[in-house]
Amino acid sequence: MSLRPAAITVALSLAAAAAFPAERGEAKGTFAGKAVSIDYGRPSLQGRDMLGRAEVGTPWRMGADSPTRLKTAGELTFAPGVVVPPGEYVLSATKTAPDKWQIDVKRESGDPIEVPLASKTLPASVETFTIELTPDKDKSKGELALKWGTTALSAPFTAR
Repeated sequence: MSLRPAAITVALSLAAAAAFPAERGEAKGTFAGKAVSIDYGRPSLQGRDMLGRAEVGTPWRMGADSPTRLKTAGELTFAPGVVVPPGEYVLSATKTAPDKWQIDVKRESGDPIEVPLASKTLPASVETFTIELTPDKDKSKGELALKWGTTALSAPFTAR
């Protein structure tokens, strides 16, 4: 039995990914006295434009290897009135238009909660995918940001 060159390439790529998994990252903070954390894989661009290659309507799992997971002890309210109750979730992102994104916040059952993201261009490229949770001065509000390449996708939130 002979393997086609494309099958060999895919097999070698999968073997290399298994042998060298992406490092894990964790964004965490305390907002309104409640712990919030996101665990995610941190792939590198390696000369690629991964967000630019994303297809409209196709979910992206926001990282590499294991799913990206959100744990929140408090309720998070994103604009316009999108509420994420306390709990544990799997996150993915979907490009909803050529220049628009949303985060899909999912539990085991039920429909995803869709959080719209604002997009901006960064002054310098970020090589390794990064998620940040940044509090405001009184730590009742914050911002969730995804940074990769020259793109930052973000959503402000209020915690309680």
